[in-house]
Amino acid sequence: MTHQPAIPELTAADPQIAGLVEDEARRQAEKIRLIASENYVSQAVLEATGSVLTNKYSEGYAGKRYYEGQQFIDQVEQIAIERAKALFGVDHANVQPYSGSPANLAAYLAFASPGDTVMGMALPDGGHLTHGWSVSATGKWFNPVRYGVRKETGRVDLDQVRELALEHRPKLIFAGGTAIPRTIDFPAFAEIAKEAGAVLVADIAHIAGLVAGGAHPSPVGHAQVITTTTHKTLRGPRGAMIMTDADHAKAIDKAVFPGLQGGPHNHTTAAIAVALGEAAKPEFRDYAHAIVANAKALAEALIERGFDLVSGGTDNHLLLVDLTSKQIGGKPAAQALDRAGIELNYNTVPFDPRKPFDPSGIRLGTAAITTRGLTPEHQPQIAEWIDRSIAAAAANDEDAINKIAGEVRDLLAAYPIPGYRA
Repeated sequence: MTHQPAIPELTAADPQIAGLVEDEARRQAEKIRLIASENYVSQAVLEATGSVLTNKYSEGYAGKRYYEGQQFIDQVEQIAIERAKALFGVDHANVQPYSGSPANLAAYLAFASPGDTVMGMALPDGGHLTHGWSVSATGKWFNPVRYGVRKETGRVDLDQVRELALEHRPKLIFAGGTAIPRTIDFPAFAEIAKEAGAVLVADIAHIAGLVAGGAHPSPVGHAQVITTTTHKTLRGPRGAMIMTDADHAKAIDKAVFPGLQGGPHNHTTAAIAVALGEAAKPEFRDYAHAIVANAKALAEALIERGFDLVSGGTDNHLLLVDLTSKQIGGKPAAQALDRAGIELNYNTVPFDPRKPFDPSGIRLGTAAITTRGLTPEHQPQIAEWIDRSIAAAAANDEDAINKIAGEVRDLLAAYPIPGYRA
């Protein structure tokens, strides 16, 4: 059993780190990974990420670098850009942001000044830290206005969004977030942003692969700026992109470089290009729709077992579960599930009476298990394991938890992952 690609040089040079890499590969292979922001990349993406491109410094943009020796790097970056433009149907793409948070910061730098009013979804309701939450720089440097969801439906309150936008006239409005299980109404957000005179930023970090595969409506043509990570449903490396219409391209490029960062990570750029190439293939559309089918099947199976899902279900890859009725907090539940071979994260739920580090909910996603080949037929079994694990945690029954972990390993043995050979 070994990591793929093999790591013989690392093993010889630093057996301690190599051992941990091997351990992590085995852990990923032996667990049902339901963290909504994680996936398995292809071996081709892994190889690009670990290539000699990591040796090269490339401050600037293709054709306008501050270092020599860019003959091949420029081609790599331009391929990534063209593939992003073609896949999403956008005028412009910047593939240099190091991650999703810097990508969002670039939108602030491009179109707002410190102290300006900005608007985003409240973190406890499903928004992201960088959409103006108080502990983030975006909540400290700007004047944040936050919208939420309706208590009775768990869905975005667009009436509230419009009311707040017209009252406060923010420079930016963020649509999207990190725990939104329902379709984002980009046309409605665009209409509100236009009426309020704001730039609409669609943060599609979680749903980019679904958008690319036609399993979620696209923000293109509605949002002037689109930010995304590349490592969630898009199934690429840990990186990010910003896509814009023609009118907003120059400001975004200046914000990324020299505004926020120096040289891009060329090995990541290459891996993004590879992932975008994979996402352009017909089978990726099948994959994107399969993610949603798995999520809907898992939601239905959990509801049948008495779980309370925020908004009553899902339209995408993500489920948000309120465990209040199960008499257990999200944190101890998530920790018990991890011991049972089911990896997810504890998460706040809208109107959560508990503290963020000990919230009422758990967040699940189906992108990674879909990559492995699991189908809707497997979801009732996964729901049964989740239910048993939570009951065992409440009863302090570690033997039952260990038994479930063994059952999980037995199932997953038939569904190998890229990056590990059993």
